[in-house]
Amino acid sequence: MTFDPAAHVTHPPRAFAEFRVGEVFRAPSRTMTSGIFAAFQAASGDNHPIHYDRAYLDRLGHPGLYAHGFMTLIQGAIGASPLAHQMGEALIGFLEQSSRFLKPVYEGDTLYPEFEITALEPGRSTGVMRLALRIRNQRGDIVCEGEQAYLLRL
Repeated sequence: MTFDPAAHVTHPPRAFAEFRVGEVFRAPSRTMTSGIFAAFQAASGDNHPIHYDRAYLDRLGHPGLYAHGFMTLIQGAIGASPLAHQMGEALIGFLEQSSRFLKPVYEGDTLYPEFEITALEPGRSTGVMRLALRIRNQRGDIVCEGEQAYLLRL
């Protein structure tokens, strides 16, 4: 038997026209560990003590490490969800992102990202898929919400 890497898919790709407004896709949950904090701090260069200095956080009344806003937002990367796999090779690129940070995220919180298709705008050869992003914590609070747009081949 011959192995074909192109046939190794986790979710069958779908054409743009097969998606529907209102469909919801979820990424696996992720707990914000000290390792994730350290990796994000190293990658971003954000050295504000609110993200790593426990004594500083204690003085300000925070219960633990306080997540960077972008650290919370990257939990909304569609590549971690079935949606990106269903877009498959039709995905051309990420066009837009808006976000609002509604509640703090601390070390130990578990985040649950979800994407809802809000618009499908077909053109001649490409289309734009617009998504509502919601990221909840383990208590069900929405800690981040926003919108994303992706360009896909038709």
